[in-house]
Amino acid sequence: MILPTKRITEDRSLLGIGSDILPLLDEPKTVSRLWAEFQKRRCNIALSIITYDWFVMALDLLFMLDAVSMERGILRRTEI
Repeated sequence: MILPTKRITEDRSLLGIGSDILPLLDEPKTVSRLWAEFQKRRCNIALSIITYDWFVMALDLLFMLDAVSMERGILRRTEI
């Protein structure tokens, strides 16, 4: 689920979804705006459709990896 396996392709794994989310955070955004941009990007590239719950789990993974932070309802990439 987190990593690609025989049954879960890279574009459906949480790590793969997270890698699609990070470039969209070029500026601080709300979760709803990020979700809309994520859906639009996935449709334009013709990748498999991701549900909102998988999107949120990928965001949770990014939080655990300290790749993103949230302050006052705004998501931003964590600077290393």
